[in-house]
Amino acid sequence: MPTNKSNYYALGIIAILFFVFGFITWVNGVLIPYFQICLELTNFQSLWVAFASYIAYFVMAIPSAYILKTTGYKKGMVIGLIVMALGTAVFLPAAYTRTYGLFLTGLFITGTGLALLQTAANPYVAIIGPIESTAQRVGIMGVANKTAGILSQQILGTIFLLSADSIVASVAKANAVERAAILDEYVLKVVNPYLVITVILLLLAVLIGFSRLPEVQESGAPETSPNQQKKTSVFQYPYLVLGVLALFMAGGCEVIPIDCIILYSKAMGIPLQEARHFTEYTLYAMLGGYITSTIVIPKYISQQAALRYVSILGLLFSFGAYSTEGLTSIGFMIAMGFGAALLWGTIWGLAVRELGRFTKIGAALLLMSVVGGGLFPLMFGRMIDIYPANPQMAALVLVPCYAFLLFYAIKGYQIKNWRPNE
Repeated sequence: MPTNKSNYYALGIIAILFFVFGFITWVNGVLIPYFQICLELTNFQSLWVAFASYIAYFVMAIPSAYILKTTGYKKGMVIGLIVMALGTAVFLPAAYTRTYGLFLTGLFITGTGLALLQTAANPYVAIIGPIESTAQRVGIMGVANKTAGILSQQILGTIFLLSADSIVASVAKANAVERAAILDEYVLKVVNPYLVITVILLLLAVLIGFSRLPEVQESGAPETSPNQQKKTSVFQYPYLVLGVLALFMAGGCEVIPIDCIILYSKAMGIPLQEARHFTEYTLYAMLGGYITSTIVIPKYISQQAALRYVSILGLLFSFGAYSTEGLTSIGFMIAMGFGAALLWGTIWGLAVRELGRFTKIGAALLLMSVVGGGLFPLMFGRMIDIYPANPQMAALVLVPCYAFLLFYAIKGYQIKNWRPNE
């Protein structure tokens, strides 16, 4: 294990990476309405932004584990940053040709690098220091992640959406030739920011490559019971399999209030000048939830109790968003961010316990389930398209998600065998 001094140095480097995760991931909330305008997309089409980003986790989770086994954590992080830079660089030709397929390709490549980077960085946070202080380190990373997300909304939201309402009005009055000219100019707003992001990612790759970031070895997780020694497959752990499904549902619960809230607000007639701030507000709510979780879990409440409470809260807020209108409905969506911040850590902790030699593959399956963050927003956007006069119907997409999370918090995490008599 590295010394305490190298611990602080390593955690500083990893905190920078988590800042990058947040900035790149949560900017989707701005990109979705931006692309909807400049590429003339439906709600469903625009939410392929989220899908292209999160499907990369599903594709790359297990390959990333094998890559890291060969390269080690440090080189894996460098490779992840370079791949991310390639993805953000694709935004430049995509903008000059105003081609949605190229933008989605860039997002997928960026997500691929991000998946590799997260596969390396997440366990590194746990391994780099004492196990009893893991929650504290995770909390620091969460704050860095969400703070970056807030900054991405403030910076890129201002660049991409500040004049969005006037652009929409101009396009509505223009003929086909004028409309194309307006949108061709508007889409170029993405060029300079993503050129800067590409350069920063490459500089970070160099920084990590030449850093004194220590390589650490994972200690094998011991088997804790004779019953576990009889297991021959990771799928013989029901609480893990159900946990993967729970994390799949949680992806929708976390991403929809962030990435979809601007489209949701726009569907209710709220100007983009006002709506562009709502993603930022949701991230503030998540930041509050993240800080709260590091304080109260497990000192005051257990992981399963926390998951139970936030699942009930999520159900109440989902029905609240469905049954109200305007800013009140949006307020319920924003409030969901607080509880959503607790989902990842609580489900992960319940799902990977006592897996022994299956811990790594179990973690990879859990990471693959993040694809829910891409699929459920598509359903949400489709519901808005189907019910344009009543966009609140889309909030019902979250009800089965939170219902399953409640089941997992009450019963699912306790199921250790598929058959009661095993």
